Amino acid sequence: MFDVTSSKLLILGVVALLVVGPKDLPALLRTVGRYMGIIKRHAAEFRAQFDEAMREAELEQLKKEVEGLGSTAEAQMRAAEQSLQAELGDPVATAAPRQGAEEGAAPEPGVAAAGEPALPGAVVAAAADAGQGAPGDDAPHAQPDEGASVAAARAPEKSGA
Repeated sequence: MFDVTSSKLLILGVVALLVVGPKDLPALLRTVGRYMGIIKRHAAEFRAQFDEAMREAELEQLKKEVEGLGSTAEAQMRAAEQSLQAELGDPVATAAPRQGAEEGAAPEPGVAAAGEPALPGAVVAAAADAGQGAPGDDAPHAQPDEGASVAAARAPEKSGA
């Protein structure tokens, strides 16, 4: 702002010495120092109040944003709840008839209704009922049709070794 070099400061000191005099110059410098200190304190206080006002404004804005996010989240939760209630509250729409199934017939194990995923447990239970192991099971299971013939055919191979 002000470009005060050492030569300008020396000229200012010489002029002050000539105008005020050597006797009153120390009192003048003390007075100027006090006023500069007061000005600096007021500037620091003003800056602190300004910074506090800015923080309060930022906090107020942040508070409004958080309230807005909260109300948006609440509205979305209510909309999701209503759509879920609409889907679960209408039993006619959720119990769609299966393709190719007769009314009153028992469902086949492991076969899901149209639009419903098959449960892995139902597939395992259906395989166990049919005499087969669980998918990925390496244990040999005899089939009802070929049980005796397969066992008889394998017996000579084992005994001959």
